Amino acid sequence: MTKLHSNRPLGGFFETNTPRFSLRKWGKRVGLLAGLGLGLTLNAVAQTVQVTVQPGDPKLQISKHIYGHFAEHLGRCIYDGFWVDEKLNVPKQGRIRMDIVEALRKIKVPNLRWPGGCFADTYHWRDGVGPTAQRPKMLNMWWGNNLEDNSFGTHEFLELCKLLGTEPYLAANVGSGTVQEMAGWMEYLNSNDDTPLVLERRKNGQAKPYGVTWWGIGNESWGCGGNMTAEYYTDVYKRYATFAHNYPASPPLKKIVSGANGDDAHWTETCMKNIPLNQMWGLTLHQYTLPTGSWTGSKGKATGFNEQEYFNTMKNCLKMEAVVTKHAAIMDKYDKDKKVALLVDEWGVWTDVEPGTNPGFLFQQNSLRDALVAGTTLNIFNNHCDRVRGANLAQAVNVLQALVLTDKEKMLLTPTYHVFDLYQVHQDAQYMPLQFTSPDYVMGNDKVPALNASASKDASGAVHISLVNLDTKKTLKLETALPGVTWKTVSGRILTSASVSDYNSFDNPNKVKLGSFSGAKKRGGNLAVELPPQSVVVLELK
Repeated sequence: MTKLHSNRPLGGFFETNTPRFSLRKWGKRVGLLAGLGLGLTLNAVAQTVQVTVQPGDPKLQISKHIYGHFAEHLGRCIYDGFWVDEKLNVPKQGRIRMDIVEALRKIKVPNLRWPGGCFADTYHWRDGVGPTAQRPKMLNMWWGNNLEDNSFGTHEFLELCKLLGTEPYLAANVGSGTVQEMAGWMEYLNSNDDTPLVLERRKNGQAKPYGVTWWGIGNESWGCGGNMTAEYYTDVYKRYATFAHNYPASPPLKKIVSGANGDDAHWTETCMKNIPLNQMWGLTLHQYTLPTGSWTGSKGKATGFNEQEYFNTMKNCLKMEAVVTKHAAIMDKYDKDKKVALLVDEWGVWTDVEPGTNPGFLFQQNSLRDALVAGTTLNIFNNHCDRVRGANLAQAVNVLQALVLTDKEKMLLTPTYHVFDLYQVHQDAQYMPLQFTSPDYVMGNDKVPALNASASKDASGAVHISLVNLDTKKTLKLETALPGVTWKTVSGRILTSASVSDYNSFDNPNKVKLGSFSGAKKRGGNLAVELPPQSVVVLELK
């Protein structure tokens, strides 16, 4: 068994504990899943888990920006994703694909990061403004040596953000750019004085300042952003941040430090020690889930994997808990008031590309396993919302763990999309800590916690509990106490399927889809839940 503690100010950590639950044979688990239309018959063991949902601190919220996304100039994310050929027979505004926009509006995407990623440190913003026909072409040296015409640039991106109703998050070129170039971009977007750059913006069709506040000062400066040491980067950052000016016509800038790769504690320590707190709003962290856990050789298959490969993926996914805890503790040493946000602005499953596709385009399928990774990771972020106040899944369309896949006119929503649909109820809601002891999901001589969860209360007083059961065979029975919560009804939705390797294809776009959940009921003052294997469930208590 694994005990989850989240009754410190918040957050959570795992520790092995002596078993304290009783098991009983449950026979063939057909009733609940048959009611969900899944047609499954599995031998399962129901395990009772005692859960307590605590009131928490009313001032502590789960930032909506944890549910952010990422649109890099990579593969078919921008071109042939958001930005399509004028002749393509799909709903469009200009060349922006509106069926994608409508799908993302539905899940309330709070921020969108652009233009990279590694691409950001080779991107020069002046190449992407002005008359389209006069914009120079460029070689995307990072992702397949693809020739781009810069028809999608700053104005097009900010129009996309306007249509999405989302906050733009720009990454400035530090690796191959200049301080003047970054400062000029900020002036172009945020000033309202009659400077040459502002006059140029007006000539290009935007009279008023855009007021872009989220600015990443470089990306992966330890790697593709310049292969810098932490000590060197912090000096570079301070130089760039000095010339990142606020303009009276726009809100103050949120200056964001290019942070650590995985569990690189030295990078975070150096940034927190060397950069004054008043020069940074946020510090980033990049942590991906690789099925094999290795960047060399095969990263693992996106589909057709076995249960051992699934287990390994979930074990690697759960490392996010330790990584976030480690960096948050370092930040606490230098920032006890938690003024600096930790932004996990690249995360998600990274597998081998689909056979027959361009290896530089990072196109992969998206299975129920990816949805379980997404639900688990978002629960971790929610439980660390005192420090994690932003995150960006990599990436929005047609790249890595995408929400949306397209094939010419066709478009489908992935299982990961459905998790973001379920979890949008947590955006800007009051965080409620949970306490429970998770049973183990065992594979051979190894094990991981089968259950992870997070909870919140929205402005109307409704309580939402998101639950993930990673075990592929065992149903979990939850007996949940909610001291201080008055509620009368419970409803829910579930995402699951017959196999963790099931995915949505263009031939069968709804194989993995949301369904109503009837496995929760009020029992006295408690909430009783039967949580099926390999499922993501979100409950609403009113």
